[in-house]
Amino acid sequence: MRLAATASHNQAYAVQGLLCNHPTGRGRKELGIRIPRPLGHGPSRFIPEKEAAARHQCSYLVNLHVNDFLHVGGDPKWLNGLENAPHKLQNLGELNKILAHRPWLITKEHIEQLLKTEEHSWSLAELIHAVVLLTHYHSLASFTFGCGISPEIHCEGGHTFKLPSVSNYCICDITNGNHGVDETHDSPAGSISTTESFCEVEALMEKMKKLQECRDEEEASQEEMATRFEREKRESMFVCCSEDEESAPTRDVSRHFEDTSYGYKDFSRHGMHVPTFRVQDYSWEDHGYSLVNRLYPDVGQLIDEKFHIAYDLTYNTMAMHKDVDTSMLRRAIWNYIHCMFGIRYDDYDYGEINQLLDRSFKVYIKTVVCTPEKTTKRMYDSFWRQFKHSEKVHVNLLLIEARMQAELLYALRAITHYMT
Repeated sequence: MRLAATASHNQAYAVQGLLCNHPTGRGRKELGIRIPRPLGHGPSRFIPEKEAAARHQCSYLVNLHVNDFLHVGGDPKWLNGLENAPHKLQNLGELNKILAHRPWLITKEHIEQLLKTEEHSWSLAELIHAVVLLTHYHSLASFTFGCGISPEIHCEGGHTFKLPSVSNYCICDITNGNHGVDETHDSPAGSISTTESFCEVEALMEKMKKLQECRDEEEASQEEMATRFEREKRESMFVCCSEDEESAPTRDVSRHFEDTSYGYKDFSRHGMHVPTFRVQDYSWEDHGYSLVNRLYPDVGQLIDEKFHIAYDLTYNTMAMHKDVDTSMLRRAIWNYIHCMFGIRYDDYDYGEINQLLDRSFKVYIKTVVCTPEKTTKRMYDSFWRQFKHSEKVHVNLLLIEARMQAELLYALRAITHYMT
């Protein structure tokens, strides 16, 4: 799983450098641009990134940023706990934890508290920069766990791994993408046979065909579409994120963030009632994009391109089938993630989600997006058994960009409410 993700991880890391001015300069030099950064280029910038990765106990990313922080002359004392960092950076802790786990709870009061805290206040430009960093690294933690990327062997918690059987191909073929049907992973013990798995792919394609025919024949009413959204939102609450007991974060990671007991809670569960977020009222395209670009020049464009690349990417294949239009499936995945966050598209029929995404796939999606630290190889192996690793890595790219956009929508809407 780790090998299959290598190429895509490198691409994601280039995007990371582009957004966050990584010391390696990867990504930006190739584009020939230089973007001003409200948080500057010094050690302080690495604290939000480290905090964001730590919220999901992602030691791989935490280790990267600890090393980068020290590389640019950061004070090692800041790494002993968030309480040792400057008060201005400490004040980000509340926003970080809500964004990571329950972004629908963010209000203009949270924004006001950061912007009007006497000598430790943030400017709007700095806050937009911080929000971009936090949301990007929350989603990158999802990608890291979804692709099975572990700390390097020389780092704490790092380990080596056993190579898969290489009788039919060279390991370099996996990372280069030069592989055929043999790239499909071994089925877990007790799983269905290859024949049955093949039938699953055929059944999914048949469902896509029938749904397209139904679209062409008739369109559901707005009332029915709203009902289907509410039904899907309720059902998503009962998709279990993990088969394992929740484990406490290690001291090495937990010292980098506050309130370690704070975690994900379902959108409308536990007595909470939060209004549905209607994209028709506040969207990335019409509102968020322009706000980010105004306060953090050019970065709105970069983020928008990142969203479109992940959403539109396709080789027009499904497992062993070629020349397949996968747009319906990609939209179902994207909209299911936003549905879990209470975000609704008025023009989308949420009845399609249950037709296209089976329960094992939903468990994987919800785990990677909401509690990525609980992702297991068993979850990865249990969905789309006949699909290639590269197709599953593409799924992970969809998951993290949809998650980042969901977090951004809630944060940027709160900032807009504060400004108006």
